[in-house]
Amino acid sequence: MAHSFHFSRIAIASAAALSCGLSLAQSSTSLPTVTVSGRNADAPVSIGGFGETPVARLPLQASLINAERLADAGLSSLAGITSLDASIGDAYNAAGYVSYLKIRSFDLDNRFNYRRDGLPINAETALALGNKAGIEVLKGTSGIQSGTSSPGGLVNLLVKRPTANLLNVSLGFSERGTTEAALDWSQRFGSGEAFGLRVNASAAELRPELYSAHGQRRLLAVAGDWRLGADSLLEAEFELNRQSQPSQPGFSLLGNRLPDAKTIDPRTNLNNLPWTLPVVFDNSHASLRWQQRLNADWRAQAHWGAQRLKSDDRLAYAYGCSNENNYDRYCSNGDFDRYDFRSEGERRNSDALDLSLAGKFSTAGLRHELSAGLLFSRYEARFNRQAYNWSGVGNIYQDVVTPADPSLTDENTNRDERSTELYLRDAVQLGADWQAWAGLRHTRLHRESVRTDGSRATDYKQSFTTPWLGLSYTLAAELMAYGSWGEGIESEVVPNRSRYANAGQALPALRSRQFELGLKAGSSTVDWSLAWFDIRKPEWRDIGSCDDTATCTRQADGRSHHRGVEAQADIKWAGGGLLASAMKLKARTEGSSVAGLDALKRPNVAETSIKLNARQRLAALPGLQMNAGLVYEGPRAALPDNSISIPGWLRLDAGLRYEQALGQRQLLTWRLGVDNLTDKRAWRESPYQYEHSYLYPLAPRTWRASLEYSL
Repeated sequence: MAHSFHFSRIAIASAAALSCGLSLAQSSTSLPTVTVSGRNADAPVSIGGFGETPVARLPLQASLINAERLADAGLSSLAGITSLDASIGDAYNAAGYVSYLKIRSFDLDNRFNYRRDGLPINAETALALGNKAGIEVLKGTSGIQSGTSSPGGLVNLLVKRPTANLLNVSLGFSERGTTEAALDWSQRFGSGEAFGLRVNASAAELRPELYSAHGQRRLLAVAGDWRLGADSLLEAEFELNRQSQPSQPGFSLLGNRLPDAKTIDPRTNLNNLPWTLPVVFDNSHASLRWQQRLNADWRAQAHWGAQRLKSDDRLAYAYGCSNENNYDRYCSNGDFDRYDFRSEGERRNSDALDLSLAGKFSTAGLRHELSAGLLFSRYEARFNRQAYNWSGVGNIYQDVVTPADPSLTDENTNRDERSTELYLRDAVQLGADWQAWAGLRHTRLHRESVRTDGSRATDYKQSFTTPWLGLSYTLAAELMAYGSWGEGIESEVVPNRSRYANAGQALPALRSRQFELGLKAGSSTVDWSLAWFDIRKPEWRDIGSCDDTATCTRQADGRSHHRGVEAQADIKWAGGGLLASAMKLKARTEGSSVAGLDALKRPNVAETSIKLNARQRLAALPGLQMNAGLVYEGPRAALPDNSISIPGWLRLDAGLRYEQALGQRQLLTWRLGVDNLTDKRAWRESPYQYEHSYLYPLAPRTWRASLEYSL
């Protein structure tokens, strides 16, 4: 597999990164600390935007998920974190494909809602977790951290950096033959241990429960640092990863009925054809960061990152039922139209440079913690022509072979974006108990697009400012109340198609708003938080018949209104603990000119969700820990008109973890787990995508085991 990583080209780039780096801030720390318990009142959350302030003191909600918790849960993709936090849900998560998430039931935009060590990245790929120290999740409108994004929140991947000398070697297995081997090695060396190096490597042969979805996954990542002195830290890293695996088309409604999930084999893959090809994601990432302490109160940072994505997107795509003239579902007898879809050689390149200054000062008797910065980002996407050709009629109950047609019959769309963001954040101590928080981000963007044949060109520029305000009050030593308000922005251009009367025009930037009130508390035995939120997001909609030239207008029409309550608790007792989260949500459409749409539930939104993860060590057998997980998600609408819904479901997971000491420093960690212990059959989610209703089943009961050697 060495050739797939393009090692000769990357070796030169990585050598340059490690030798001519640039990255600015404190020498003593490079990553926030994330604890084994998965949530800690004293842990900072970098995605919050207020530096080293502990998450328990911030007037917002965020989750910290560390690498050990991911390992205990057997998670290797972002889609898996939906089982760990009630505020995070599925949003069209197909095996072998891109992970799609929702936060507070807003779909995250994979182009704009993801970060890697704080820098924007594109998540239209399979993002590797093997070299990640943890995952941060910011909940709610994210204008304080992002120029444009969906209002659900942000996801930030934390890269593993050099640490004290360590060696971890692991081997994992799961049912039907998936095997994975991984290495995590770190060493400090030189005078005063000034230099650090960390290497992560892994290889997996994928044999999932899903039929006809065999694949491979590879990762190589190297991170280095150089402590130039007591006040300077230079860091550089690169990552190469590749995933090749056939993807999974969704099931759907059968005419006007919901198919019984108990009669559907969840292992069935509608992409099982002789000509099926895997979806291939080739990714490379690199970054340089220089952190410089200027004096006791001030520090500066320069952080550059680059991402290069190459994808071959291929699928025997199931869509609609022409025999019954229904194109948002399958036929009553289980038939569906099948298309040969291929978009090969997709390239998505992203670059970002963040320059920032942060420090503390006092004026007029008030203590300030100020940060300011400038973020430059660039994104370009280049595609070839694509195939999207009718192949015949398939059926969900039996294998029907239809002919391939890889003819490149359809154009794709190339895109370019340039963005400059100026941001300012300040935390002001107003007294012994009161603290005010403020953030402001001004964004200037320039976007262009054109079809691969040179047609339908669009070009527009926009500027906007997104504010954020918070106020917190210390009720007691371990109890804080807060309120916050913020805005977010989404920007779009009308597709340059003849049916639109306003084709190619830039739409006014749509401004979402969030109010949030909350309580946070922490002690040695329990950390908990409770928040009420109200998010209002304007919607773009096509108004008109849209069946002929200039019969359609794309415009702002109505809004999505999500309001709810979410609660989290990390409860600790002797030898064990419980991580619990719950969310109760009401998500509706309001103010739309489309008759009958107002007051309806948003499709694929579980308005009740509960996630529990318990752990308990057994005194009778030192080193052994029992784990148990519970996931409950309530009913979801399968169609925008709410005429059909899927029932709620409950899934139980279980696991054992045994730590076996081999001498003073060596440790063996054995893990055994089972997902979906009771082999529950249910529809996991009901995404309404591309004007079509899909259904994805819960994965069947799956056993997994791993062994990790640590030195």
